[in-house]
Amino acid sequence: MSSVIARTRFSVLDRSRTREGQDPGQALRDTVLLAREVERLGYHRFWVSEHHGVPGVAGSAPTVLAAAVAGATRTIRVGTGGVMLPNHRPLVVAEQFGVLESLFPGRIDMGLGRSVGFTDGVRRALGRDKDDADDFAAQLEELLAWFGGTSPTGVRARPAEGLAVPPFVLALGEGAGIAARAGLPLVIGDLRDRDRMLRGIERYRAEFRASRWASEPYVIVSGTVAVAATAREARDVLLPEAWSMAHARTRGTFPPLPPAERVRSLTMTARERDVYEAGLSGHITGTEEEVAHELADVLSRTGAREVLVTTSTYDRTALLDSYRRLARLAGLAARPGPVTDGGATDSGAKDGGAKDGGVTDPGRSGPDGRRDAGPGASGTGAPTP
Repeated sequence: MSSVIARTRFSVLDRSRTREGQDPGQALRDTVLLAREVERLGYHRFWVSEHHGVPGVAGSAPTVLAAAVAGATRTIRVGTGGVMLPNHRPLVVAEQFGVLESLFPGRIDMGLGRSVGFTDGVRRALGRDKDDADDFAAQLEELLAWFGGTSPTGVRARPAEGLAVPPFVLALGEGAGIAARAGLPLVIGDLRDRDRMLRGIERYRAEFRASRWASEPYVIVSGTVAVAATAREARDVLLPEAWSMAHARTRGTFPPLPPAERVRSLTMTARERDVYEAGLSGHITGTEEEVAHELADVLSRTGAREVLVTTSTYDRTALLDSYRRLARLAGLAARPGPVTDGGATDSGAKDGGAKDGGVTDPGRSGPDGRRDAGPGASGTGAPTP
């Protein structure tokens, strides 16, 4: 195994994508089952997302879903990737994460983004417009002040005040600068545009200011990683999402994921074909050997300390197999336990394992051989990313 892979954390973001013929509730239950399984495989954290009014995504209330995930697991860190801060009042966000941290101490992450909805209709329904994203830096400052008890309003955020819930900024471009100036860990995507990713990381490192949350830059790269027995099977994992994206960009709606077999049989317009093919490029896919080689290259170029895998596909068996293979090539410390198609059995939430959030990080070591708990690890006066 590459030394750069051996010292890297691997985590998962699941968007609760619906599949053709499946109701949204099943997609949410699948997310919880997947969290149990990736915990068993040794992944570091499991995040859920926020999307509103999207037919193909059931994950619209990330803090609610995060509570379900945390309740169904024992050791893996749980969080959001992310809560779109412009959609909410910072006080309410602080209170929600204060509740989560109080119920699941030492395990909660607060991933924050600046999107305000994909369509005009969604933005109107939320009472927001595109310009609200420009206030993200001020909203972020207000949110963090609630945890520190320094709000100028004199109001106290209960039970958030005094708690240390690690914040992360999901960003490209300007968002990377905001993360740097706030002294927060950066989650940056996506792998399909690596030159842009590298520019964002360079800006983040150049502008970073140490804070109570992180004493040094902490970079997480995010994107699709698909691993299978053959390169063809790995590419099949990508087909449903690529087609849904092509459909969204050419027809205006993001549909549930279709099976790969149906995607291959579709007759596409020239425009659909162009977008579809573009959606298949730039990801990290292939056999374990091929993926290990490409991962090592990305990690070496970015200096990232963590990979957040965001893969979505119709075939839950193929998805789970991909996560198992990735865990194996990354040397994650798996725990034994029977699984079913698409997720762990109920015993998955009862398995023992390495403590996290405290923090003992199974199988991950720094270059000097010591356990790498990340910036602001427990015991240093700041929370662990």
